[in-house]
Amino acid sequence: MAQTFTMEDLKERLQARQHKMTPQRQTVLQIFLEHPGEHLSAEDVHNILRESKSEIGLATVYRSLELLSDLGILQKMEFGDGCSRYEVNTTDPSEHHHHHLICTRCGKVIEFEDDLMDDLEADIETKMGFHVENHQVKFYGVCKECQQA
Repeated sequence: MAQTFTMEDLKERLQARQHKMTPQRQTVLQIFLEHPGEHLSAEDVHNILRESKSEIGLATVYRSLELLSDLGILQKMEFGDGCSRYEVNTTDPSEHHHHHLICTRCGKVIEFEDDLMDDLEADIETKMGFHVENHQVKFYGVCKECQQA
């Protein structure tokens, strides 16, 4: 189940990994807190910053997103369109990530949290002796709205 983080929670996570909460990082993180459930690219974040008259450059946004992703504060995702997207990583390490439905027509990304892979993971562990720690599932298809159009 998704968890809601405050800026203080994220600041503590950053400092626990020996990094400072710079004004730029705080501004980037604030965007994710203000856009829950959205999968934002660096360009999306930069456009939001420009709309609010921020002077944070695109290169700083990219560096901030990569650092925050490397530290596990943001989750980096690829949806097959060559563009990395990010969201606040709300996943407990003992649980699996949520999964994504990706519309191949409009590009909409829909999340779902029903974990259908437990039996498959158990089978892999039994047959292959491989302990699965996590997985990501992406389904590509056509969303309800595009089907009706």
